[in-house]
Amino acid sequence: MPATVPGPRIAIVGGGIGGLAAAAFLHQAGFTATVYEQAHALTEVGAGLVMAPNAVRLLRRLGVMDQFLRRAVPLDWGWEFRRWTDGNVLSVEKLSGVCEQLYGERTYVVHRADLLDSLKTAVPSEWVRLGARCTAVDVRKNVVLLRFADGSQVEADIVIGADGVHSVVRGAVTEPSPPTYSGICAFRTIVPARAAPGFALRRAQTLWLGPGRHFVHYPVAGGQAVNVVAFAPAGNYTDESWSATATIEEFQAEFADWDPRVTDLITAGGAPGRWAMLDRAPLRRWSRGRITLLGDAAHAMFPFFAQGAAQSIEDAAVLARCLGSYANDPEQVLKRYEAARIERTTRLQEISHARREINHLPDGPEQRARDAALAESDPLVRNGWIYGFDAGEAPTS
Repeated sequence: MPATVPGPRIAIVGGGIGGLAAAAFLHQAGFTATVYEQAHALTEVGAGLVMAPNAVRLLRRLGVMDQFLRRAVPLDWGWEFRRWTDGNVLSVEKLSGVCEQLYGERTYVVHRADLLDSLKTAVPSEWVRLGARCTAVDVRKNVVLLRFADGSQVEADIVIGADGVHSVVRGAVTEPSPPTYSGICAFRTIVPARAAPGFALRRAQTLWLGPGRHFVHYPVAGGQAVNVVAFAPAGNYTDESWSATATIEEFQAEFADWDPRVTDLITAGGAPGRWAMLDRAPLRRWSRGRITLLGDAAHAMFPFFAQGAAQSIEDAAVLARCLGSYANDPEQVLKRYEAARIERTTRLQEISHARREINHLPDGPEQRARDAALAESDPLVRNGWIYGFDAGEAPTS
């Protein structure tokens, strides 16, 4: 471990995956930081996510793989696409062995809470302040003042906004731009393995494609549960909160005429969460003076390429590397970080957005052309620019 670098007081607003990853990489680089998290415990709502090689190699460098592997599930088969009516397999790709050969790491699926627990092991516990809800960010000469809901305030030399899609810090960086209504909502549930159909326990990420909807499932929690997330028309529903819920009946109604295996999986789950997916245009800048953004606060994206958490971890690794050259000029360092990241994340935002239309085609000529293309495609190779990227070595100047 390098010696602690005397220097900037770094405040990280948000103790989710991006915020803890930033703290972990800063600690590894010899800096000190304080994480301000509004919740009273470091927990993750939501459910599962995919950790592709571009993120896994960074977790390995943080030294958290032993903890990660206790609960993560390696994917033997990758993106298995099925037709909505009868489950006919449109495309499937083997990952085990191939992924390591191409990119040096496997692909895993993991519950968000388990990933957060892994990152926690790389962050000193005294760095984390819970119950600290940031309400305002004031820019002053050569310092940033953070104000909190309990009336306290702190000064920092550098502020990292890792406070998600509803970021307070973002307002100090760029002009507010309200999200637009996407017309899509997502349902999510966790099904205990004992209640899940056998086909859902396979080490595969299965995507069922249908008109206006798609349905995804894969095992998590060391194979003890199945993560289910599904996308459907939102109607008048606009609540973006991950704590909002729906009923099983509402979930079933959206997929009532689908293959019975889909509806059986819905029935096996408990009351689902439900949130509206709001659309956010890519930001033109992330940094202003001594303040920068990271993760969803900077580049919230639709989850259709499963790269949201991975990009937060990449952000954290690059930011720590840029700060490693700190020379009493934080503004230039944060500009370097933004310049190193914004093109890649904007591209991922754009392709994730476009995938919505492709996944939800109505039955007909375009759908048949898509299905034929899936059968012939090799996404593991085609998306090498995503999975082969190494944020620990990519240029930052």
